[in-house]
Amino acid sequence: MPTYEYECGDCGGFSAARPMSEYLAPQPCPGCGLPAPRALLSAPAFSSVPGTVRKAHAINERSAHAPKESGKTEPHKHSASCGCGSVGKKATLRAPDGSKAFPSKRPWMISH
Repeated sequence: MPTYEYECGDCGGFSAARPMSEYLAPQPCPGCGLPAPRALLSAPAFSSVPGTVRKAHAINERSAHAPKESGKTEPHKHSASCGCGSVGKKATLRAPDGSKAFPSKRPWMISH
């Protein structure tokens, strides 16, 4: 059964679990007993969804208008400990017999 929010003119807001067929009917206020109309006091929540999914939905909502950028606005600057393989190494090494080797490339690739 869903939980709906109601607004009492004297006592303020409260929530109550009601059948969906009675979502428009006023609910008696627990404080004074007067009928209170339904109100939207807070944003809807995913109560039966796991916390990780709720967090993912929240992140998607925040980034819907401006997705996160990678921050790579300038060319890659190499350092001695970069690890990308292009510092101080030739891309292609040639043996005296004409065969090629690619020390900075993927070692499992077969050269031509």
